[in-house]
Amino acid sequence: MAELNSPLVLGDLHLKNRVIMAPLTRSRATADRVPTDIMVEYYAQRASAGLIISEATVIAEEANGYLNTPGLFSDAQVDAWKKVTQAVHDKDGLIVAQLWHVGRVSHPDLLNGTTPVSSSAVQQKGHVSLLRPKRDYVVPRPLEISEIKHIVEQYKQAAIRAKEAGFDGVELHAANGYLIDQFLQSSTNLRTDEYGGSAENRARLLLEVMDVLIEVWGAGRVGIHLAPRGDEHDMGDANPKETFGYVMQELGKRQIAFFFTREYLADDSISLYMKERSGGVPYIANMKIDLPTAKELLTTGKAEAISWGKAYIANPDLYERLLQDAPLNELKLENMIGAQVAEGYIDYPTLAESRVIAD
Repeated sequence: MAELNSPLVLGDLHLKNRVIMAPLTRSRATADRVPTDIMVEYYAQRASAGLIISEATVIAEEANGYLNTPGLFSDAQVDAWKKVTQAVHDKDGLIVAQLWHVGRVSHPDLLNGTTPVSSSAVQQKGHVSLLRPKRDYVVPRPLEISEIKHIVEQYKQAAIRAKEAGFDGVELHAANGYLIDQFLQSSTNLRTDEYGGSAENRARLLLEVMDVLIEVWGAGRVGIHLAPRGDEHDMGDANPKETFGYVMQELGKRQIAFFFTREYLADDSISLYMKERSGGVPYIANMKIDLPTAKELLTTGKAEAISWGKAYIANPDLYERLLQDAPLNELKLENMIGAQVAEGYIDYPTLAESRVIAD
């Protein structure tokens, strides 16, 4: 019967426990998207997790939608990431790189004046995150077939660089309304070519990217991040079970290491259905999961591992706290994203440090 502290094998990844650190955008890289020294400390502090999934990392400068997020497309970025991965490995941790293209979730002001791209010319509602003064998202430009092939190649090159940087694998960010999700879900994909229409066609880009990641890493070191609720960045699909069921069926054939869903648990959740359709690809559960629920998911075999996000921001020793059912630090919203400072980033105390302060 699996517990939080039970070892776990995900493909070729051998985890010391089943507590996963979710990918968390913190915007602490340089303007050139190079990881910084405080990022080295941040990840090292959290290396007791069974697996760390890195913050979303752009595959090219034109893939970005936020300031100061890291990349994996330059030598300087690779060299800086080496410090991060080495620090995690020195503490007996594992870390995979989450590869990212935001698609329409950007703005010309972040792209040297060029128009964001997407599957189709469907404008996202709302304002661009973190840009001030506030401005609306723009109508994106639909990608041409040749450009789609180029983006697949960019993912492959980022995967190669992730290997050079010392990561233990990669995860495709296909969730939360970013580019891969924009192709996958029917509300944003209005194409009539081989990348649009049926679920098979809408999943084509996702599977083409996964295939090149597998080519670089082997299936046992490749995972995927999915969001079947479509509850981020104005998404939606006419038939999520059909769409995500097909994706998982195809990923099951490829025997990937894991799938991770950003989906809170409810009567209409489909993550377990997705696992079933995959033939048993290991499932990392995430979103609004408390400790009793986490234990129930593991002991019943519904999930192989449990991931936490905000709790890992505030608690570098979250794994140890969960084992002891100890109180958690309060999350500080100031400086959570974008501030180039250590405060609210690497200054959260461990449980042992908190007890010393209390004494």
